[in-house]
Amino acid sequence: MRQWTVDAFATAPFRGNPACVTEPQAAWRDDAWMQALAAENNQAETAYLLTTDDPARFGLRWFTPTLEVPLCGHATLAAAHVLFVELGLEAEAVTFDTKSGPLVVRRNGAGYEMDFPANTPRQTPAPEGLAAALGATPSEVWAGAYLVAVFEDEAAIRALKPDLAALEKIAGEATGGRGNLSAAALADSGAPYDVVSRFFAPGSGIPEDPATGSAHCILSPLWSAKLKRTVLTFHQAYPGRGGDLECELRGDRVLLRGEAVTVVESRLRL
Repeated sequence: MRQWTVDAFATAPFRGNPACVTEPQAAWRDDAWMQALAAENNQAETAYLLTTDDPARFGLRWFTPTLEVPLCGHATLAAAHVLFVELGLEAEAVTFDTKSGPLVVRRNGAGYEMDFPANTPRQTPAPEGLAAALGATPSEVWAGAYLVAVFEDEAAIRALKPDLAALEKIAGEATGGRGNLSAAALADSGAPYDVVSRFFAPGSGIPEDPATGSAHCILSPLWSAKLKRTVLTFHQAYPGRGGDLECELRGDRVLLRGEAVTVVESRLRL
């Protein structure tokens, strides 16, 4: 079985968020096997593809090193990139059947456009211990599948050094469980993006994620409402890497746009 490592939401290697994508198979492997390979890969996500009778439709599942997740943006982008670029899929779009429903990825210039469900958050009181876990006090807290801590400026986002063990215990009103939080702020004046963010996910076995598509399903409706615009650019400021996305809110859907680069092709001896 072949496997590729792809940097998603990146225009060059060693940026964005790496995901491993395995070669499409005719049947799902055992869950324990898929989880073991994801732990062996030790990337934020390993994506598994299932063939169907339709050459432009695949089953798709995502595993972190510790658990299966119901939605992952960067590994979906990576999976589409593998199908289009590495395996020569000639269709203009590919549909993935997932635990979050059908997800469509289209070619978009040099990159791709993903059609994901929007996850509009609601403002919520800051959970007990959140400021201490982050080492800073947010001006607002919102809850969707993940918590979102809003800060006053970009410098506050870049300076965060959270206590991950403490953050892992905090859920508040987030519907996706404890220990998953996006921190975001309006970008500095003159920045080439509108909003800057970071994403900490010790609850999913990921200390900090470099570029998180699913988090932007929350950030897009939140910041579209704040800025009164449906199309926004986001920079996820993971130290030393960083990922870039354009998001367009369309009703109850978010279109996530970005590029991807293959950095490794390997063969599993399994």
